Amino acid sequence: MRAIAQRIKQLRTERGMTQEELAFALSARRKISKSAIGMYETARREPDIETMEALADCFGVDMDYLLGKTDHKNRRAWLMEQHPSLAAFADADAILPLPRTKKVPLLGTIACGEPIYAEENTAEYLTVPEEIEADFCLRCKGDSMIGARICDGDIVYLRAQESVDNGQIAAVVIGDEATLKRVYLADGKITLAAANEAYAPLVYVGDEMGQVRIIGRAVAFTSHIR
Repeated sequence: MRAIAQRIKQLRTERGMTQEELAFALSARRKISKSAIGMYETARREPDIETMEALADCFGVDMDYLLGKTDHKNRRAWLMEQHPSLAAFADADAILPLPRTKKVPLLGTIACGEPIYAEENTAEYLTVPEEIEADFCLRCKGDSMIGARICDGDIVYLRAQESVDNGQIAAVVIGDEATLKRVYLADGKITLAAANEAYAPLVYVGDEMGQVRIIGRAVAFTSHIR
């Protein structure tokens, strides 16, 4: 909080603005009083995220700079300075801004191979674009889904649901173990198919079907460059 206060005051004074002038400059996006600016600068109050975004836009700096996480006011400008060759991409139509993000819990590891014990404790939270409708994610282990481009160590993002359409990839719990497979339900049986010919399908019929529980549909994954 102290770092934010120092950065706000520093940026305001560098631009020769009074607290009242800063409040007025922000008024197009946020109704903020001169006294509120004073409390931000003395760390008596912390601005909310919308106000932080308005301040960053007003000063033309990155949010991380305003938060005191970096000394580079504008990382894009700094990159252009350090690497002039990137200037050709600066205004390219194909370069899109980074999406807004959210955090989803990483619940543990899931098998891309033989089923392994299902870890259901939240290990950490990972950042994912808001457009990906995921409720949780799992780290993959094994190579049974390489035909779907999901490799050992990749993170798969899942939407929590108890059923999927035939052929969709899902996280499936079998007893106390979990696996990631394509799911097919037909003719009174459940087939869990790998995306790797080295692995035979797992087939459950009759009472065995009660052992199989779908916990989520795969909606996206992230992978390292290999």
